[in-house]
Amino acid sequence: MTDDTWTLAGRTFHSRIIIGTGKFASFDETRAAIAASRAEMVTVALRRVDLSGRGPNLLDAIDRSLVLLPNTAGCYTVDDAVRTCHLARELGMAEFVKLEVIGDPKTLFPDNAATVEAARVLVADGFTVLPYCGDDLVTCKRLIDAGCPAVMPLAAPIGSGLGIRNPHNLKIIIDELGAPVIVDAGVGTASDAAVAMELGATAVLMNTGIAAAQRPVLMAEAMRLGVEAGRKAFLAGRMAMKAYANASSPTVGLIE
Repeated sequence: MTDDTWTLAGRTFHSRIIIGTGKFASFDETRAAIAASRAEMVTVALRRVDLSGRGPNLLDAIDRSLVLLPNTAGCYTVDDAVRTCHLARELGMAEFVKLEVIGDPKTLFPDNAATVEAARVLVADGFTVLPYCGDDLVTCKRLIDAGCPAVMPLAAPIGSGLGIRNPHNLKIIIDELGAPVIVDAGVGTASDAAVAMELGATAVLMNTGIAAAQRPVLMAEAMRLGVEAGRKAFLAGRMAMKAYANASSPTVGLIE
């Protein structure tokens, strides 16, 4: 399926998995997991980047051919999120930015209203904004109207590994939005990634599901295969569900 590509703000991608770079045991493990996932885009929390130049730097573990997606993780206000994105621009890695404006410290659920407001500001400042948001069609539409080329609705709370908690809402967003939908947060294992893709998601973003696995590099490969399997199942078109049995063996010629 080498021709099954997707486009984001004029840039074409072949991989439908986006991987986060937090929580890994070492930069070597980070590098190996990225390679196993075959991701073409990786997220980077700016607070994890050593700006002093004196210590080990996360950016050194990331192949320069990959698209960096700096995020605003840990930001609770519009101003903080906007400042973080401008810092990423000053560091030369703001082709795309992942916008996160958190509304609740316990659940890490997004502040959807503040996210829309921040998106408007950042788009006006020339950023290509990929917003983390709730699984709410109205919010997603407002983010697209604000100028975002795609949305990143959550599957479950960040880092929870609970999987796809509300497939119906995600399916509505995918069917109605008319823009790329990247399922973000809560993906715990390969079957979760497959379900997201079977719903018709454009791509899946994950971090903890890989980094917190007992064998992160192997899980990165499993997640890639889950995404690929789910995508193929979506393109193939699943059979219709039925309430009752329907024998697959022929009924003619049965011994009476």
